[in-house]
Amino acid sequence: MRKTIAATTFALLALGVTESALAYVGPGAGLSLLGALWGLLLAVVAALGFIVLWPLRRMLKRRRTPGTVTTGGPQSSAAQAAHDGAPSSRSGAS
Repeated sequence: MRKTIAATTFALLALGVTESALAYVGPGAGLSLLGALWGLLLAVVAALGFIVLWPLRRMLKRRRTPGTVTTGGPQSSAAQAAHDGAPSSRSGAS
């Protein structure tokens, strides 16, 4: 506990003693930095939004089509035709 208090006190004193860096950031570098930060922030927000909205979209899709079971992918036209009882377009004879 004493080490934590000593380290915190030292850090606060070190921050209070520092002087300014006297550095200049030009408008080009500043705008580039801001653009990169905004792009990174928007990418993270978009990724989190897609992760959060994915289950909601699936739930709404299932609610719209009751009684149907999603198998994970679209069926081929031949499989759909066989399921509907229609003759397949891939009969072998051209």
